[in-house]
Amino acid sequence: MTAPIATLQSVEHTAILGLGVYRPERLVPNSEVVDAIDSSDEWIQTRSGIKARRFAGEDESIIGMSVAASKDALAASGITADQIGAVIVSTSSRLVLGPAAGPQVATLLGMADTAGFDVGAGCSGFCYGLTIANGLIRGGTAKYVLVVGVERLSDLLDRADRTTAFIFADGAGAAVVGPSDVEGIGPVSWGSDGSQWEAIWQDKDFGTYFDEVAAAEAAGTTSVRPYIRMQGTKVFRWAATFLEQACRSAVDRAGLTMDDIDVFIPHQANLRITQALTRVLKLREDCVVAKDIVETGNTSAASIPLAIEEVLRSGQAKPGDVALVMAFGAGLAYAGHVLRLPKITAE
Repeated sequence: MTAPIATLQSVEHTAILGLGVYRPERLVPNSEVVDAIDSSDEWIQTRSGIKARRFAGEDESIIGMSVAASKDALAASGITADQIGAVIVSTSSRLVLGPAAGPQVATLLGMADTAGFDVGAGCSGFCYGLTIANGLIRGGTAKYVLVVGVERLSDLLDRADRTTAFIFADGAGAAVVGPSDVEGIGPVSWGSDGSQWEAIWQDKDFGTYFDEVAAAEAAGTTSVRPYIRMQGTKVFRWAATFLEQACRSAVDRAGLTMDDIDVFIPHQANLRITQALTRVLKLREDCVVAKDIVETGNTSAASIPLAIEEVLRSGQAKPGDVALVMAFGAGLAYAGHVLRLPKITAE
């Protein structure tokens, strides 16, 4: 008889135990953006709801912002770095193909021999990472997992592009996920539609870019880096129609109704999309709706944790509140859950 293979001990419930964020120091109001796109503050606010956004400085890297947010998440959770079993970093704006950011973040946090890897799922990245972490913990592979969503999208902005220059921004958010006495992370509602990949895309691959750099250097000229491009109308129509079903699915899978939702935290893509979803979902009149995009812009994979932190820090919501979270964007892809809001500061 062959020897039996050991079975991992599963966990019944999980939750976000602590959350931390990093917002770059430089605040960029619409007045600094309008001239390059021949626009106005009124036009930008009408189209997106955005008044300002943050751009990272030279010393605010993907790795550095991730580490800063993660330190606050660990402090809020009461979990130490040596207890973390895996680090997942979600980003679409790290301008190298490897090595992954996850292992570097783990090492800089003082972790030793900890699993680390990256997830590329666009604006849905944080929720995709949260889903992976949830599965790792429930299956017994790790007891605690650190999930980071981080972007430096200002590196990929064509400052003269009227469709993107005023939308995207920088920042980081991190969450410590672990076992809980009560359920804190509902079943995921997720999916994708690869037929619409050109709705949000990078206009040249890095191989082409590096070839252009070499040719430009040989010719004594300059090359143009890859930029984010977006078909805003296509994205808006997809989000405003399809995402109602995705939100309702997340609530149904959690065994709840819309009347049970205390806080609605959609990806901070566009205030008009948020308003459209809020109307069709028929949330309670007292339901808090995250509007972090007004002062933060669209930070893609960092958007959800930054918006969670804002409603907690501002006092609009409190730890333990039931929140519907739905991320969506490039891919086109989406992912969402019903969550119990975590702590953002250590007690």
